[in-house]
Amino acid sequence: MTDRSDMTPHKSKVNSSSDDSKSTFSNSASTPRNLDQDTMPAIDVRSIEKSYGEIQAVKGISFQVATGEVFAFLGPNGAGKTTTIRMLCTLTKPTGGSATVGGFDVVKQPTAVRRRIGLVFQEPTLDQQLTAEENLRFHAVLYRIPHEEVETRIDRVLRLVDLQDRRKDLVSTFSGGMARRLEIARGMLHTPAVLFLDEPTIGLDPQTRALMWQDVLRLRNEEGVTVFLTTHYMDEAEYADRIAIIDNGSIVALDIPDNLKKTVGSDTVELTTSNNGLAASNLEAKGFKVKTSEDNIVVFAENGEKQVTSIIETAEVPIQSVRVHRPNLDDVFLHFTGRQIREGHNERSFPMHFRGFGRR
Repeated sequence: MTDRSDMTPHKSKVNSSSDDSKSTFSNSASTPRNLDQDTMPAIDVRSIEKSYGEIQAVKGISFQVATGEVFAFLGPNGAGKTTTIRMLCTLTKPTGGSATVGGFDVVKQPTAVRRRIGLVFQEPTLDQQLTAEENLRFHAVLYRIPHEEVETRIDRVLRLVDLQDRRKDLVSTFSGGMARRLEIARGMLHTPAVLFLDEPTIGLDPQTRALMWQDVLRLRNEEGVTVFLTTHYMDEAEYADRIAIIDNGSIVALDIPDNLKKTVGSDTVELTTSNNGLAASNLEAKGFKVKTSEDNIVVFAENGEKQVTSIIETAEVPIQSVRVHRPNLDDVFLHFTGRQIREGHNERSFPMHFRGFGRR
């Protein structure tokens, strides 16, 4: 008998005044730009929680992701990123709150959710002794892709990740970056509406990470796929349309990257001079905001690069070095959490009850 609860999507509308959407942050971009009151979000999370005994891994977070959006969860290991993605992918059940993916409830309609998502785990799940094509054909069997469509779909996903020429090669001969791209191709084979990437470029060198992101953005641009990723790499989060900063199981900020950087404040111009005390006094007398230390002076200024000449002239002492710093996501994370992201604690080990998305 068909379970019709897995066939009808849950209707959900964006309502910024809803109690369920309240959080510890407030900003104009907490709702996706291309979502309006009559549009169903690709992902809708309402006060979702997850506890493991006395440990609360995720603490009642709420957010929405629009169709076709690249949405990033940025945070250190142990912040709750992987736990959240596991709940959204139906790999673990929430202990509170609710969530829908593609309009289907992750607890009440898990089969429908799984049909509509692709997932790339942190750990490799490809069979090293099979070729790229054989890995994809095995996935096609698991997802019951019609036989007459398999060849066309394999061609399409290999083209999207630029691996057409390696389809007959064993995965054991692939570099780490190529294997990661093949995993993304596999996650796209059954044409999911939402692609989940859990730390997709961990262990890859910067050049390979950049190439992989070209593939991911091509998926979004050519296929209209919604991309949800978790990462602790600041430069990787920059690819996202919006970023949610998560720390200790809570979302502490959510906005587009530029707006997050603006919350930190102005540029800074760091000066090393022959007389820091005198230089600081001269600058303050002219209205500059200055912070001094034993080694240098930090001047806070809008458009710091344009004001360097004026700052040097106002200091009226010999300058030994100058460095202009514009706010980045490292500064944003420090601003909202009080620490740098690399100071995060190690990832806790939680039980994994489901291995059905891949073959080791």
